[in-house]
Amino acid sequence: MAAGRRVLGRRFGWLWAAYAVSTFGTWLAFDAFALIAVVVLHAGSAEVALLSAAGPAVGAVAAAPLGPWMEFRRKRPVMIATDLVRFAALTSVPVAFAVGGLGVGWLLAVSVVVAAADIAFGAASGAYLKSLVPAADLLVASSRFESTTWTASVLGPPVGGALVGMFGPVVTVAADAVSYLLSAAGIRAIGGSECEPERRAARGEAPAGRMRAGDLLDGWRFILAHPTLRPLFCNTVLVNALIMVSSPLLAVLMLGPLGFAPWQYGLAFAGPCLGGLVGSRLARPLVARFGQRRVLLTAGALRVCWPVGLVFVRPGVSGLVLVMAVELVLITCCGVFGPVYAAYRLEQAPPDRVARTLSAWSVTGKATTATLTALWGLLASLTGPRTAIGAAGLLLLATPVLLPWRERLPGPRPAAAEVLQR
Repeated sequence: MAAGRRVLGRRFGWLWAAYAVSTFGTWLAFDAFALIAVVVLHAGSAEVALLSAAGPAVGAVAAAPLGPWMEFRRKRPVMIATDLVRFAALTSVPVAFAVGGLGVGWLLAVSVVVAAADIAFGAASGAYLKSLVPAADLLVASSRFESTTWTASVLGPPVGGALVGMFGPVVTVAADAVSYLLSAAGIRAIGGSECEPERRAARGEAPAGRMRAGDLLDGWRFILAHPTLRPLFCNTVLVNALIMVSSPLLAVLMLGPLGFAPWQYGLAFAGPCLGGLVGSRLARPLVARFGQRRVLLTAGALRVCWPVGLVFVRPGVSGLVLVMAVELVLITCCGVFGPVYAAYRLEQAPPDRVARTLSAWSVTGKATTATLTALWGLLASLTGPRTAIGAAGLLLLATPVLLPWRERLPGPRPAAAEVLQR
């Protein structure tokens, strides 16, 4: 049966639907906080930069203890709770605006809470997915999530932009809040019973309900001790950060000196996201034909070859076409790489390490991206945005050396006791 038609069951369907509605809400409110800061609060560039970088960074630090905490708890209640936390935090923005109490500090606090809840939800949902879907279908499930993300990235910003134009950016934040409430309802509708995960006494771990200080580092210990996850971890964290640091710099360059209109800038990034949808649909057929290792390494190397081309962007149609072409190839390669790497990571993490592994991965990724974004902003202020974009592109060309070229990818770990009663 084709990957797009494989039936993964009603419970996966509810999980997928919950993910879809919350992801669309997120993209609907894309850059809403920055817009509120500029348009509503009349904040300066320093305050906007602080909001964009500090919120996710502090949220990542705050989320670090949540991976070990949730590891031995039922995952669906954690997912529902983090959805409700995000709903409450985001709802506070239009409420504060209505009563005249909204400020940059409030937006920063909400950004921290949402970032921490994002990491906790991602770790819990990954662990739940591993228990819900057979190992052979993890790539199918990951491809569906990936294609949903790219579909939302194509549709969400234009719809959100229309809402901002008609009602202002605060309305899109309210819509994003509602999406998390609907996500919580979808996860609740999954039904079935979920067993309480048990600690392995042989490892000398603390009793359930208690957490040792050393537990905070367990996710990183597992990743760094694994022969293939370690290089993948270093590669993906650095690549994602170096790709993201160019985004605000390219916005400054295109909307400033190069004179592109905002709609042209939006088109330059919304259109190529269709490549992510295509890539995610190709991932499973490519793995079936060429093997997991070859696809992972090839797509992982190809995705970093293109961003350096952004340094050559010029005004006019030719510059717009260049940006769209670079982004299309980049995003297509990422669309292939993403589900293959996500499925492999879930395969390799043992059932009692999934939440900690995913949490450690996300915390490191968000903190690294925030740090490099701040550094590249400083570099751009000293050398100009074009030079900083070029520096990020050149560094990306060196990152394939971090991929596990010498290691054979081990197969999926034998399944442990099921944590769900099917």
